[in-house]
Amino acid sequence: MSKKPYFTIYRITFIALMAAVVYVLTMFRFPLLGSKVHFANAACLLSGLLFGPVGGGLAAGLGSGLYDLLGGGYGAVEALITTVSKFLMAAICAWVAGTHRADGHLNVPGAGFAAQYRALWRSAPRIVIGCVVGALSYVALYMLKTMIKGFLYTPDAVWANMAAKLPASMINAVFAMAVAPVLYAAILPALQKAGVMKKL
Repeated sequence: MSKKPYFTIYRITFIALMAAVVYVLTMFRFPLLGSKVHFANAACLLSGLLFGPVGGGLAAGLGSGLYDLLGGGYGAVEALITTVSKFLMAAICAWVAGTHRADGHLNVPGAGFAAQYRALWRSAPRIVIGCVVGALSYVALYMLKTMIKGFLYTPDAVWANMAAKLPASMINAVFAMAVAPVLYAAILPALQKAGVMKKL
């Protein structure tokens, strides 16, 4: 029996759809404390929870990277860094939360909402921890990028620039940590009942 390929048309379609959601949410941003606050990080974490490290990482990375390249006015190198960073954010979240594993709650038998919510409740601690670790991983990667760019282009203002960007980055992270598990708990049972998760 041949092994089913990972990238089926169905899975590619949903990854592309989630990448589009990430792209659109990245557009809604506003300046705060010398940086920008947006809501796309919550969608990146949600991608990891729904589609696992690879699929979720691709949705988060491609959506964010394409925004930088097409809508954000950044160059190809900056967009590539964003793609890798957001991929890792979603992948780390998924890996820690374990929602992609065969013994994870994505494969709970039965279609009833009650069974799904009981499984979600049991899995809530690791889902929340996954979101926290994923969001903080991205903050660390973003600060590392800011530091490297600072040393390359504005060495005299490296630490001031990092200090200016950290508050908004933490606000983005905290918002994502709080919202992604709630969205996941709201969306997952409906997707399972519709048979979507079995195909993914």
